[in-house]
Amino acid sequence: MLKQLCCLALLVGSISTASGAEMLDDTPRTAVMSAFAPEWVALQAAMSDRKDFSVNGVTFATGKIEGKPVVLFLTGVSMVNAAMNSQLLLDHFAVKNIVFSGIAGGVNPDRHIGDVIVPTQWGQYLDMILAREAAPGEFTPPSFLPHSLPNYGMMFPQDVTVTREGSEPENKFWFAVDPDLLKVAEGVAESISLKDCTPDNACLTTAPKVYVGGNGVSGSAFVDNAEFRSYAFDTFDAQVLDMESAAVAHVAYANNVPFIAFRSLSDLAGGGEGENEMGTFMGLASDNSAAVVEAFIAALPE
Repeated sequence: MLKQLCCLALLVGSISTASGAEMLDDTPRTAVMSAFAPEWVALQAAMSDRKDFSVNGVTFATGKIEGKPVVLFLTGVSMVNAAMNSQLLLDHFAVKNIVFSGIAGGVNPDRHIGDVIVPTQWGQYLDMILAREAAPGEFTPPSFLPHSLPNYGMMFPQDVTVTREGSEPENKFWFAVDPDLLKVAEGVAESISLKDCTPDNACLTTAPKVYVGGNGVSGSAFVDNAEFRSYAFDTFDAQVLDMESAAVAHVAYANNVPFIAFRSLSDLAGGGEGENEMGTFMGLASDNSAAVVEAFIAALPE
């Protein structure tokens, strides 16, 4: 019997994922990720039974939030960091759901700083063709590159090609959020209250709310331009834009893992007056997103 237990322990200790990477923790967990420090700090405060793992310089913290098994980590800012470290997560941990918590720029003119936006789908809107100018103010992309969405000057958005196990490569623009996770978010949105003042008493003029629905877009650019903000709203019906969520949605789709993102507005992506608001409201927005995610995790079924 002792010999059998010993062999079983060796087997469990050497579990590998489909990619061949070593599984570091085999407890099914909800992965909660953020792009940078303020979001990460806010979520760690709600965590218990913590144990850290380091992979390729990234710290993955396992434990519990609201009694539910989770793994927390920072993706880092940018689409490449988000995609790379999301796949790193999936290669080493048993992940049930992926949840992104973070800040973002508001695109819908009817939304305000501090609001938490939970889109139903995400697109990589800066994956595009930069077309040549055929005539003054007229741009023409190469005929062999398909495109269907309206351009912004020389910039023509295009789909991305996605591969996953058991399927032929496909071209996609939108990556849908998991509908069951979205229903949980809708229930949370009805009851939660959010912060409206920073610790140094910079207060919002409109009480923040949680909005579930609409589209989100992501790309490798920090947007602080009113005209481009209007383009993003008119073209993609975007409620919010950021630099990571669509990349994570892409990785989740490719790995058949349910995904959802909560993004609190730290700024208006160039739509506000004066200096960009992120420097003032980043902490408040991070706390609001983390509060909604904590309530969301509590509401997840066992």
